[in-house]
Amino acid sequence: MTTPSSEDLESFRAFEQSGWNTTAAKYDEFFGGVTPVFCEALLDAAGVISDMRVLDIATGPGYVAGAAANRGADALGIDFAANMVAEARKLNPKVAFQEGDAEDLPFPDASFDAVVISFGMLHFSRPEAVLAEVLRVLQPGGSIAFTVWGKPQGGAAGLGILLRAIETHGSMDVGLPPGPPLFRFSDHNESRKTLLDAGFVDPLITDLPHTWELSSYDVLIDSFREAGVRAGELLRSQNQEALERIVGFVRDELKSYDREGIIGVPMGAVLASAKKPT
Repeated sequence: MTTPSSEDLESFRAFEQSGWNTTAAKYDEFFGGVTPVFCEALLDAAGVISDMRVLDIATGPGYVAGAAANRGADALGIDFAANMVAEARKLNPKVAFQEGDAEDLPFPDASFDAVVISFGMLHFSRPEAVLAEVLRVLQPGGSIAFTVWGKPQGGAAGLGILLRAIETHGSMDVGLPPGPPLFRFSDHNESRKTLLDAGFVDPLITDLPHTWELSSYDVLIDSFREAGVRAGELLRSQNQEALERIVGFVRDELKSYDREGIIGVPMGAVLASAKKPT
């Protein structure tokens, strides 16, 4: 696989930032029933308790920061998309949020007891740079925890169905800027190695199974098309004929998950955690 150039990665970062600003107002409507279910496990992995200083990077609508605040933590959410920050403030009016760059965090060294990243790692152009910043702002012995989607062949079968539909009946070549592999950190060994290489210790990687209950066969596509960025752009860029074939493929695949009108498709996550050395 060709390594993206610095120019490619800057283009990818701009694409992601623009995408999340565009979809921010729709995210809670379409993904509010699936991504927040992992919040408590993420906070548990980071050891978040009352009075801890917690940074939620790529906070999006602020689900994790809000859950940390509910535990009594001093939580702060940060995101590079201004519109996402506005949505987070709207949904969590008692929690602090601000705009900021995960690759250049605007905080002094050792500012936080824990850092959490909910489904952000797959959207960073330079995840190693983000982890270096996390290590810097954590106090010695502090914890990092992040979630990413599971592998599309099993844990996150819903996303796998969607991508197979596009690969089979549409085009994956729609001019997206090259970026890091979408499922890089779904691999336990890769997550573990990356955390160790970044200077963390005691990495722990585990699977978090979850079944996403869809009310209709079109919810899966509608969610990613309306509120996704990379997958959303793949769908939005298909011609009408290809899109119809993609929709048909997804509907057929989801039939095997239909139980009396509730389509329960696997949409699990991988949870990784580690500590800053003391």
